[in-house]
Amino acid sequence: MDDQLTSVRPMSLADCDRVSEIRIHGWQHAYEGIMPQSYLDGLSIAADAERRRAWLAQGDGSVVNLVAERAGKVLGWAAYGPYRDGEVRTADAELYAIYVDPAHLGAGVGRALLAEAVERCSSYPRMYLWVVRENLSARRFYERAGFRPDGVEEPFEAGGVSVPEVRYVRELSG
Repeated sequence: MDDQLTSVRPMSLADCDRVSEIRIHGWQHAYEGIMPQSYLDGLSIAADAERRRAWLAQGDGSVVNLVAERAGKVLGWAAYGPYRDGEVRTADAELYAIYVDPAHLGAGVGRALLAEAVERCSSYPRMYLWVVRENLSARRFYERAGFRPDGVEEPFEAGGVSVPEVRYVRELSG
């Protein structure tokens, strides 16, 4: 439960398989009953890892991927970078994703990742993120960290079903 036991570092190519496992299992855990089960069941760890390796190898450095580990085992992943307003990058930051191995939820891994991402983005005026409207535990997590919904919603398509997302914001510098 102690955040000091969690170390956060930049993700490497060697982490891709584990990060994809965390991400896919995280989706299947967080979105059960929210997204179509057939969509969740069809998510592939191998395909996700392949895409992740390509993105990491071809990245321009604007997207930062972090992993959280304890005792040498990766337990969580986060990615952040410039806020995307459509295809346009703005002067604000965006938390693109944060996932924790479902077996380690509530143990401080997500808090450590989020704190590190916020700290690294402290020169930006604000940080935005999108969260599935019905994912109440994630919404509570972000609200405890000082994020607030700003009234903007957009649909996310998952398996042919529209899933509403809510935008959250936190002021970082003033």
